[in-house]
Amino acid sequence: MTIKRMAALVAGAALLVSVAPAGAQAQARTSLGPYGYGSVKLGMSAKDAKATGKISLKMKGQCSGWDLKAHPTGRDSVGVYISKNVGVALIFAQKGMKTPEGIGLGSTKKQLKAAYPHLKTAASGYPYTEVPGNKKAYYSFLLSKGKVYELALGLTTQDCVN
Repeated sequence: MTIKRMAALVAGAALLVSVAPAGAQAQARTSLGPYGYGSVKLGMSAKDAKATGKISLKMKGQCSGWDLKAHPTGRDSVGVYISKNVGVALIFAQKGMKTPEGIGLGSTKKQLKAAYPHLKTAASGYPYTEVPGNKKAYYSFLLSKGKVYELALGLTTQDCVN
């Protein structure tokens, strides 16, 4: 092996090592949980959440409805609820969003149970779990035909939905 080839291999390896952590950091910033989604954090006031520039208002009220600008929802839905009492209360997963454990829309019930072995069932029949790394939050899931079709990250003290 020539010195030039060896130098190129070492430079390439160094580039891979320096890029991998940045990629991992980017993924962590865009995971749904454990504290929010990107710069929109659970408990953040509406004023502070709006100041991130990442959300847009869709509906006013005690619990205002917002969309994440990068993930707009349909006409009759919202992606984020912000309570006047507790701040950002709920963030709903949109297509392509995943929890740090790899669960997103379309995940199977088997994957859900593997990712969250302490999964519980609410009185309504829907599965939920405490968010790993954040005891003040939970994930709730709606399933149809064995697959997740709705996923929400919420504060345990949220007062926007049942």
